Amino acid sequence: MSDRLSPKEAEIFFNELELTELGHMADDARKSFHPDGVVSYIVDRNINYTNICVSGCKFCAFFRKPGDEEGYLLSSGKIAEKIREVKEHGGVQILMQGGLHPTWKIEDYESLLKTVKSNFKIHLHAFSPPEIIHISSLSGITVEDTLKRLIDAGLDSIPGGGAEILVDRVRRQISKGKCSAGEWLAVMRMAHSLGLKTTATMMFGHLETVAERIEHMVKIRDLQDETGGFTAFISWPLQPGNTELGGKGVKKKVGSIDYLKTLSLSRLMLDNIANIQASWVTQGAKVAQMSLYFGANDMGSTMLEENVVKSAGVSFRLNEKEIRRLITDAGFVPRRRKQDYSLLEEPADV
Repeated sequence: MSDRLSPKEAEIFFNELELTELGHMADDARKSFHPDGVVSYIVDRNINYTNICVSGCKFCAFFRKPGDEEGYLLSSGKIAEKIREVKEHGGVQILMQGGLHPTWKIEDYESLLKTVKSNFKIHLHAFSPPEIIHISSLSGITVEDTLKRLIDAGLDSIPGGGAEILVDRVRRQISKGKCSAGEWLAVMRMAHSLGLKTTATMMFGHLETVAERIEHMVKIRDLQDETGGFTAFISWPLQPGNTELGGKGVKKKVGSIDYLKTLSLSRLMLDNIANIQASWVTQGAKVAQMSLYFGANDMGSTMLEENVVKSAGVSFRLNEKEIRRLITDAGFVPRRRKQDYSLLEEPADV
């Protein structure tokens, strides 16, 4: 696209435009994708099947090293209990992610997926690219075979976790135990080729520059040009509480202006991804509501459970009725959706 925003232009926009001007441009871009004024959300739950992880990311307060007394691995019974609860709330999806477990191999993940699918009719949005690469490595099989076997066992789509900033200079400093930027993109490329839809994410506000945030967006945009497999882009700032990064100087969280500017820029840069999600989990209700005028068209998940951000000392909570009220009060139409962003029939009790 000859008229798409270049990295140089994007950096000028971020640094020189007023927030309201950038937001107005992003709002116009949102309207080109979603002229009907609908703002979607999904009823689901995050299930972190384990917090035992060998990656050692400096931004994470959730993980525990192998052997730590606070480490856990959920039983199939506990996972089933959590799924039953989300089904009772009308949930249609489970987001399932964990750490890079030191001993679990492909057979363990196949068993987990098959157990869930044999007992529940629910969409499994699970295992981010770093997990896929870790499973592949431990199991001695290719990423392609790992994905194929997980799909056969019941995997429906992949979340975009583990992207952080897709620039290896940054990754070497904050998550050297995780995959490289190129490996993350390669997993997503392979997933898309196998028919899996995925999301893309960005966790910012730590050691990256604005130019590197933009480089991240360009890499996502380029892969979307190639595959068309991303359904949405979700960005949020680092929550430094209780993290190694927070103890080493990244103590001040990104403020709402920086967040809204970055959100707006993502809407303008990602001209081939239809959906941009607001992060009420890190920003709270009011900023999330403002996000709907700065490029976002989706409020994400009702999140009956959220552990990773909470472990960093941030715990905003919104139930479905509160999410719908925020959307309505902002002048939009709330609608439940599926993972692929297709809309569901409206239930009578909301």
